[in-house]
Amino acid sequence: MLPQLNSIISRLRLRHFRLLMALDDCRSLMKAAEQVSLTQPGATRALQEIESALGAELFIRTNRGLEPTELGSCAIRYARLITTDLAHLREDMVSILQGHEGRLTIGVIMGAVPQLTDTLSRLLEKRPSLSVQIVEDTSGRLLHLLDDGRLDLAICRTSVSDHPRLYEAVNIREEQLAIVANVDHPLAKVKKLVLADLSSYRWVVYSANMPMRLLLEREFHEANLQFPSNLVETTSAFATLSLLQRNRSMVALLSIDAAHFCTRFGITSVLPLELHSRSEPYYLVTRRDRRLSPIATLFIEEVMMSVNN
Repeated sequence: MLPQLNSIISRLRLRHFRLLMALDDCRSLMKAAEQVSLTQPGATRALQEIESALGAELFIRTNRGLEPTELGSCAIRYARLITTDLAHLREDMVSILQGHEGRLTIGVIMGAVPQLTDTLSRLLEKRPSLSVQIVEDTSGRLLHLLDDGRLDLAICRTSVSDHPRLYEAVNIREEQLAIVANVDHPLAKVKKLVLADLSSYRWVVYSANMPMRLLLEREFHEANLQFPSNLVETTSAFATLSLLQRNRSMVALLSIDAAHFCTRFGITSVLPLELHSRSEPYYLVTRRDRRLSPIATLFIEEVMMSVNN
């Protein structure tokens, strides 16, 4: 049985994480000890402390040197994440001391990317020294990153969470959806379509149980049509657009904002099909139990100004 979190926190030190990364790089206790400026007995003792604190054997000796166990590989991965976070901490502190704006990390689902980039562009005009990281992913994944403190905020949906009360969620836009395809799709020039016209084509869709996938399945069900089985499943916007570009017979469901953006640049065509189901809105999501940074607060103000106008 693994130790409790409080026990692990009280026993592990930053030097332990440095040793884990060195052991992964060197696969030799002697070389790892040199890399972190320890004697070999000191490195041996430190590794014993790590394994004792985590309650598991992390390395095994082989003829190729020390090899991490599955739990060891997990520990090494988090050691690197913790070290990276400390590097970001220092970068942010240096940036603030030098009079810069700091760093903002935002999560966003694919359909809300156009709205995010509009808002962010306005903010960057006002705060030109601001550093920004944008993470595009599914709502579920973004909420996990928000829970872990790796995002300041996210534009996504909280309905996918088992614990939606953990979040402060503000409705910022009603999502409209569109069916898109290659500009040379056989039905691209037709004036009006019904869903049955597209049932035989290959669809690029989100994975099962995701909101947009569920909406599309509901559309097929209400039209008394069998949901297609020859699907390509992806959560990647770039993969979706690339597939549509290379395959003239494929179709996909996108937010109307993303669809219009792609159409404006001749990437895809919006097919003339009206959907009956309404999609869940986009929400600006933060954790209720977290204090926002000043720059995150400024971003939220910028979003709300856009919504209210």
